[in-house]
Amino acid sequence: MPEAMKQAYDLTMTLRGLVPGPHKIWSTNPTLSQTIVPTGAYFQTKSTLTKVEIEIATNVINGHWRAAYGNDEHEKIGIERGGLAPEKVAALIAGLPTSFDDPRQQVVYELASTLATAHVVPLGLYRRARDLLGDAGIVDVTTLMGWFTTVSLTLMAYEVPSNAVGLDY
Repeated sequence: MPEAMKQAYDLTMTLRGLVPGPHKIWSTNPTLSQTIVPTGAYFQTKSTLTKVEIEIATNVINGHWRAAYGNDEHEKIGIERGGLAPEKVAALIAGLPTSFDDPRQQVVYELASTLATAHVVPLGLYRRARDLLGDAGIVDVTTLMGWFTTVSLTLMAYEVPSNAVGLDY
C-alpha cells in the first residue's frame, strides 16, 4: 500500500487496535482517514456516554439508514458488548417503540429516535436530556449519530453486505 495509506492504516491500528468496517475503505483517502479516525476512537475510550448508551444511539441511527453490514455488526455488538437485550436491539434497528428502566438510557433512546425521525427535539425532551446527560452528553449523542451516518453511507456506497468477510470487528 502507498505510504500515506499505510500511515492512515497505522493510525487506526494505534487508536483502535484493529481496522474495522469502513476504516478499511476510508484508508483509501488517507488525509480524510487521519482526520476522521480519532472521532470514532473517542467513542471507544473517552465519551461521556456508557457503552450501552452508545449502542442505543448507534442501533437507532444504523436502523434508520439500513446499511446491512452496520446493522448486522451492531446488533451483535449491542447484545454481546453493550449488554442490551436482543428484543431491545431488534426494536432499535426496526424503529419500533421500546423503553429502558435507566433514565439516561431512556433519554438517549428518545433523543436519538427523535433526531432520526422527527428531526426536531421538543423543549421538554431537550431539558430532560440536558438534566441527565449534560450538554457534553447531548453533543456526544448527536456527534455519534453523525459518525454512524458517515459509517452507514460509506458502507452503502460500497454495497457492503451484512456477511462481508474481513471487515468485521
